Amino acid sequence: MDAYTIGVLTNIGLFSFVALSAYLLLVAGELSFGQQAFFGVGAYAGGIFTAMYGWPLPLAALAAMTLGALAQFLVGLPTLRLRGLYFAMSTLAAAEMARILFELLHFQREVKGELTGPDGTQGFRGIRWIFEHGIEPIDYLGMVVGLLAVVLAGFFLVERSRLGATLRGVGQDPELAASLGIDIQRVKLGVAAAAGALAALGGVLYAHHNTYIEPRNFDIMLGVHSLAYALIGGLGTAFGPLLGVVLDIGALEGSRVFHDYRMIVFGGLVALLLVFRPRGLLDERMVRWLRARLP
Repeated sequence: MDAYTIGVLTNIGLFSFVALSAYLLLVAGELSFGQQAFFGVGAYAGGIFTAMYGWPLPLAALAAMTLGALAQFLVGLPTLRLRGLYFAMSTLAAAEMARILFELLHFQREVKGELTGPDGTQGFRGIRWIFEHGIEPIDYLGMVVGLLAVVLAGFFLVERSRLGATLRGVGQDPELAASLGIDIQRVKLGVAAAAGALAALGGVLYAHHNTYIEPRNFDIMLGVHSLAYALIGGLGTAFGPLLGVVLDIGALEGSRVFHDYRMIVFGGLVALLLVFRPRGLLDERMVRWLRARLP
C-alpha cells in the first residue's frame, strides 16, 4: 500500500470520530455545529501531555477524552436548554470561542533543548511521539482502525439495548419520552459528554498523525463537515457517518476528477439528500430493509 493511500485511509479514520460525535447528538435530537471545538481540545491536550510532559500516548488519549467530555458537558449545561436553531447557533458560538482561545494560548517549555508547546497562531509543533517510538504509518493506520472498530462495537451494543431505544425516543419525540418518566436533560447531558470524549479521541490521533496543529485546523468548516457526514451517511446506524466520510474524503477529496470541484459537489450532494432523503442514505427504513435481507 503506497503512502498516499495510507494517508487517505488514516484521514478517513480520524475524521470518522468527529463525525460519530455529531451523529450521536443528532440521534438525541440535537444539531451541533461545534464538534470541532472538542476535536481541538483533544488535539491540544494530547499534544501537551506527550510532547511536553512525556506521557505515553494511551494515557494522554484517556486524559484528553476526559477533558473533551468535561468541556462538552460544561457547554451543554446552558446550551441544551435551548431548542432547534438556537442550540445549533450556540454550539457554533462556543466553537468559535474555543478557536479564539487556541489562538491566544501561549504555553511552552524547553524539551530536549528546544521550546515546545502551543504558540498561539503559530501553532503547536513537535508532536512526535509516534515517530520517536518507531511507529510506521501503516501501523498507525492499524491503530486508528482498531480504535474505530472498538467505538463502532460500542455503538452497536448501545443501539440494541434499552439505552439505545431511550436515546432514539428522546431524539424523535422528547415530549412523549418525558411523559414516560425519562429525564431528558440528564440523558442529553450524558450524550453530550460522550460526544465530547469521542471528538477529543479523534483530535488526539489527528495531532499525532500530523505532528503539527494550529487553531485554523478547528474552524467552522470542520464542524459543518462533521455534521454533514452524519446527514449524508444516514441516522439509522453508526455506519452512516463513516459512509459520509468515505464519500467526501475517499471519493471526492481522494479523486483527481473531483479535486478542484470537491466543495461544489459535496454541497450539492448535501442539498439533494436533505430534499429527497432527509435522514441520509442509511436511514432507519433502509437499515430495517437491509437487516431483513442480510443474515
